[in-house]
Amino acid sequence: MSSAKTNKRFLSGDEAVAFAVKLSRPDVIAAYPITPQTVIVEKISEFVAAKEIDCQFLHVESEHSAMAASMGASLMGSRAFTATSSQGLLYMCEMLHYVSGSRYPIVMVNANRTVAAPWNIFGDHRDSLSQRDSGWIQIYVENPQEALDVTIQAFKIAENPQVSLPVMVNLDGFVITHTYELVEIPDQETVDKFLPPYQTTNKLDFDNPKSLSFTASPEWQTEFRYQQYEAMEAAKKIINQVDEEYGKIFGRSYGGLVQEYRCDDADYVLVAMGSVAGTTRLVVDKLRAEGKKVGLVKLRSYRPFPKEYFQDLGKKVKAVGVIDRDISFGYEGAVYTEVKAALFQPGSQVKTLNFIAGLSGRDITKENLTEMFTKLEAIDKGEKEDEVQFIGLRWA
Repeated sequence: MSSAKTNKRFLSGDEAVAFAVKLSRPDVIAAYPITPQTVIVEKISEFVAAKEIDCQFLHVESEHSAMAASMGASLMGSRAFTATSSQGLLYMCEMLHYVSGSRYPIVMVNANRTVAAPWNIFGDHRDSLSQRDSGWIQIYVENPQEALDVTIQAFKIAENPQVSLPVMVNLDGFVITHTYELVEIPDQETVDKFLPPYQTTNKLDFDNPKSLSFTASPEWQTEFRYQQYEAMEAAKKIINQVDEEYGKIFGRSYGGLVQEYRCDDADYVLVAMGSVAGTTRLVVDKLRAEGKKVGLVKLRSYRPFPKEYFQDLGKKVKAVGVIDRDISFGYEGAVYTEVKAALFQPGSQVKTLNFIAGLSGRDITKENLTEMFTKLEAIDKGEKEDEVQFIGLRWA
């Protein structure tokens, strides 16, 4: 039973994030607008103007500056938040590595949007997936409610002493950021108990002087990278624990690293990230009614990657399809590479397909998803299919 008091409001995903940030009591918010993230910092600025948030609100001159300012705040021991999208995320790329390497637990929401060229303001995952190796935890949400809940969770995950890594919460541009749904907003008192004020020793302190963001010689670089590796591995357990604790208090949890739907006896499974998971559930239900043993795995955490889960899944199902809203040119979808590598363990006979879909905001329809399940059944029965398939392509 949830112990939290809530009120319900009709909110977009961006607005839901803004309410989550307000409830999380950051000390510093660095704001720079970019579509489709702009509403987040606009709404937060309204809270600041109304004195509903006690923080420093910095309207900086670029996305690079937004991350630099956030790093400066975190370096002083402050809880910091920022938000961005697409070209803005790429512009702050240099600072992403500084932040993670220095172990500053900044939370950033990225409104997923494709990257140019051709220029486009609509959503896919090419922006965030390009930052796979930046050392940031990456979590993908399905709807505005999950966006609110996970943004609050993100601070607790990032600030855990076993982790002390930044977290990027990703929500699909326009499909989530600008879609309105009924969202439950928890009360401030309960959030305060779940997320106490940030305390750290990794900060500038006159009483305990130290060097931060320093230079490390070749003799020591590997050890620092190993510490980041260990922290990311530790984050697997912490993400699950925080989600479970949040569920007990607020009545909503999301399975931690992954969330299964009707996978217990499934032969054919689709792996999806973000908003398409909702549509996929509807297709799974329809096909189940027709006697098909199909299921959905919603991949929530891309970094850290739940390889142990997929190693186990590969021993249970006959075929797995991975929906990628990106393409790593010259190979395959980035998510598919990760999932396939984990699935193919000794003794596993699972077959796989990669479905490139939803690029630059193109719809992934129920018909598209039904086709994907049909193709998985076909390869299981020995039929030939191209491993990487662009769904809905205008020419073959």
